[in-house]
Amino acid sequence: MAKGSVRKKGKKWYYRFYIEDESGNRVQKEFPGTESKAETEAMLRKAMEDYDSKKFVAKSDNMTVGELLDVWVEESLKPSNLSNGTVMLYHSTAERIKKHPIANRKLKSVTMEHLQAYVDYLCFGEKNPDGTTAQPLSKGYLRQFAAVLQRVFKFAVFPKKLLSFNPMEYVVWRWQTEESELFAEDDDEEAASNVITYEQYIKLTDYLKQKENPALLPIQIAYYTGLRIGEACALTWQDIDLDNQCLTVRRSMRYNGKRHKTEIGTTKRKKIRTVDFCDTLAALLRKAKTEQSKNSLKYGPLYSLNYYKEVREKNRVYYEVYSLPRTEEVPEGYKELSMVCIRPDGAFESPATVSSVCRRARKVMPDLGEFHFHLLRHTFTTNLLTNGAAPKDVQELLGHSDVGTTMNIYAHANRETKRSSARMLDQVVS
Repeated sequence: MAKGSVRKKGKKWYYRFYIEDESGNRVQKEFPGTESKAETEAMLRKAMEDYDSKKFVAKSDNMTVGELLDVWVEESLKPSNLSNGTVMLYHSTAERIKKHPIANRKLKSVTMEHLQAYVDYLCFGEKNPDGTTAQPLSKGYLRQFAAVLQRVFKFAVFPKKLLSFNPMEYVVWRWQTEESELFAEDDDEEAASNVITYEQYIKLTDYLKQKENPALLPIQIAYYTGLRIGEACALTWQDIDLDNQCLTVRRSMRYNGKRHKTEIGTTKRKKIRTVDFCDTLAALLRKAKTEQSKNSLKYGPLYSLNYYKEVREKNRVYYEVYSLPRTEEVPEGYKELSMVCIRPDGAFESPATVSSVCRRARKVMPDLGEFHFHLLRHTFTTNLLTNGAAPKDVQELLGHSDVGTTMNIYAHANRETKRSSARMLDQVVS
């Protein structure tokens, strides 16, 4: 165990202890403490314990938390084995952290109390200096921030040796407690339904048909297969077997806000799965394929073809997606894609555009309630399980990691389904 002591210089206390330098010689190092002797002695004990276990003394110099985030993104996040989607998500989270004043704090002065205050700000929200109110983040977003902060400060300890211990280990994530209304007269459970009825689906598709909106097809595909929005938009005709009525989910499309590119990557679980579909969707897909052939002739030279290009950056591969008029010379390295979900002129339909259409439909059609694209996946799950499908089969169709996720979605089935389940007891004969 290293030996150390504290001493006061001016108003501030300092602590020092002996370590071995690179030549193996014992040298004394001194570090600033606080104006409290007790706190400085506690810092000394912690520093000596860390040195005994790690055999190095951190050198944070004048680096700020924001600068640490930048270094972590470039040296650890981008070269990691995480998927491109996760890298994009964590990078965006790091940029959001950098907008908070904690990013300007010197790394050597950051304490658990500073980080706890920031985490509480994320969990509960508070008044901003400009008078606006920061709303508390959802649990999903909080998990992203937790993952980034833990990784960043762990990176600061090793391999960067900027800190001798990870202060995030002592931070507590305190989720906001949901208040219960014991005497409310309205039925909140009814409003919180996470499925849409068949009648609502028909109204939505009729509205999109009337507008001749290309978001119609990915919505129809998701309703009958449960595909995620990126999976539906990334389908090619080679993925669809109309004779055997099944499709293969190999990839997902997303917009990378950091690279400002639309990209195709792996699915959420990085798994390829086969999804069987019904006669109704088979007829819709055959019709779409026929119409696309007609539009190709109608638009002629103005008809666009879709391509992907492989780009390598920091040992990471990106597949960028582009639409080019068929008359334009195709750049070297571009490979053609026969996309299923396209616009009348042949250009691919992106997830961002489909999401925008869903938001607009929700505004002009109040009957849709809080509709968004992902409700189609929940609806698909509920429809199958309600009609007797085996949970394990539904799990595989959806690509869930475990059947518990599938059943959790079904647990939020609509009110009518619950009523029907409860009335099954009327059939029990005692």
